[in-house]
Amino acid sequence: MLFAQFDLGDVLRRETGSETPKIMRFVIGNPLIMKEMVKHVPDAGSYAPVTVLIDERADGVHVSYDTMESCLLHYGNSQALAVARDLDTKITTLLRECAG
Repeated sequence: MLFAQFDLGDVLRRETGSETPKIMRFVIGNPLIMKEMVKHVPDAGSYAPVTVLIDERADGVHVSYDTMESCLLHYGNSQALAVARDLDTKITTLLRECAG
C-alpha cells in the first residue's frame, strides 16, 4: 500500500532551475505487518511503514531501503525481528522485480 510519496528532487530543482535531480521517496507497507511488529515492539511504529528512495545519479538509477531488521535489531525482541526479516524479504523481492 502506498501511504505517501514525496518528490524530494522538486525542492532541489526549485533552487537550481534544472530538470535534475529526480529523487522520489515512497512510504509503503502493509498495516497488518506493521501491527504484528508493533505488538512486540511499540517503537516499530516509528519505522513502519517503510521508506524506499529512488534517485537518478550520473551512473544510473539507485534504490535505497533501510531494512526493518536493522531498525529493530537493538530492541532484541525475537518475535518482532522475525516479522521484520519476513518484511525485508518481501520488500527486497518487490524492489528487485520492479528494477529488473
